[in-house]
Amino acid sequence: MQEKAKAGGFWVLLFWALIGGCWAKEPPEEAYRRKVSLEYNPGRNSSDVNLLHIRAIGQNDTIHYIWSTIGAPTVVLAYTGSDNSTLHVNWTKLLSPSPAGAIRIDPPESLLYSTAVVFAKVFEYNGTNTSDLSKALAADFYPTYDLGNFTWDSLDGKVNKTGRTATFRGVSADHGGAFWNGSISFQVTAFEASNRDAPLPRLLHTANSTKVEFVMRGVAPRGNCSRFALEIVTVEDRRGHKQLQSLRSIDDEYTPTIFEMAQLVSLPRNNSVGSSFLQWKTAAYASQDAQRSDTVHCQYYPLQTVNCTAPGLSIIHAFFGEALERHYGVAAINISFGSEDSEAYAEKGYLSWSALIGYGEPPKDSFSTMVIAILAVALGTPLVLLVAGGITVCVAQKRQYSEYEPIN
Repeated sequence: MQEKAKAGGFWVLLFWALIGGCWAKEPPEEAYRRKVSLEYNPGRNSSDVNLLHIRAIGQNDTIHYIWSTIGAPTVVLAYTGSDNSTLHVNWTKLLSPSPAGAIRIDPPESLLYSTAVVFAKVFEYNGTNTSDLSKALAADFYPTYDLGNFTWDSLDGKVNKTGRTATFRGVSADHGGAFWNGSISFQVTAFEASNRDAPLPRLLHTANSTKVEFVMRGVAPRGNCSRFALEIVTVEDRRGHKQLQSLRSIDDEYTPTIFEMAQLVSLPRNNSVGSSFLQWKTAAYASQDAQRSDTVHCQYYPLQTVNCTAPGLSIIHAFFGEALERHYGVAAINISFGSEDSEAYAEKGYLSWSALIGYGEPPKDSFSTMVIAILAVALGTPLVLLVAGGITVCVAQKRQYSEYEPIN
């Protein structure tokens, strides 16, 4: 019996040794890197407005991210087929009533693809009866906050070029309003290579993406059970179209209890060379140092593509032109924060939500080492024991002998 046990134990140990050799290390990270630089208000000596240019140079190409709070917080993503392309800003025209053409990429023929994301409005509504934005009654809504009318702090001296981060912080221009003592901010982070964020929701990013973190802090709700929602508007060349996708996984090591990744991707048409994405996990957080217990569910709603108009105050007109609705596709999506089972904003006075904005294919999460090991143990152990037991029985049968010993 001892020999049987040793034989079975040998095969089990051999199996787990092979498993450990295969999965002991994380899959190698993508080696592709970009040279990233940040420039504040290029070509302007004043800090009365904010325009941040993030230039990510790759191998024979460049991604330009143009962030601005001239009007609603906006990012224009421009992909060029040159590592020498540059951003040109005509400030006189940009700050005039007719800004069309004020922002351009030089040389113009290097521009292969462009898109924009505008964080247009914040809705506040009474979530007593339902947290679902689409089911709320008209009477449940408070007056909308138009982010294009906010007053934004200057970024002068606040751009972290080493950490490649910058934070746009705004307050309502309405003195004494709900947002006067509180604020909304958008923290932007640029990346040189692939990696995973340390803070929740631990988004996996690549060198082709940037991260934006939307934060509401200290805002006075106008109701005891106020819920908030963010309206996001996108602009896309008509050679492509936006599609909302949901990706689900059982792997929750990095974001416990959150099993869904949502992404708004552009699908090229007519052999267009470009595509882009807005990707997020369906989770927000009610604390600056977020823990699992601070998770707030966020819900997204169907993409709106009919009768959508671009915000009047935004740099998108300076880049795409004044009549952009005729030449570009405009779409909108709403994301609400909080559910019937989670606390209302008033209890913590803080809310953060993160997303990735980038060019090309969005990052794809694979099963983590821990989950693979758990699945292997759960599914592999019975099979290994069965095989090891069969082998042990076969070996034992060949070695059968009688306990009788003849007397000499």
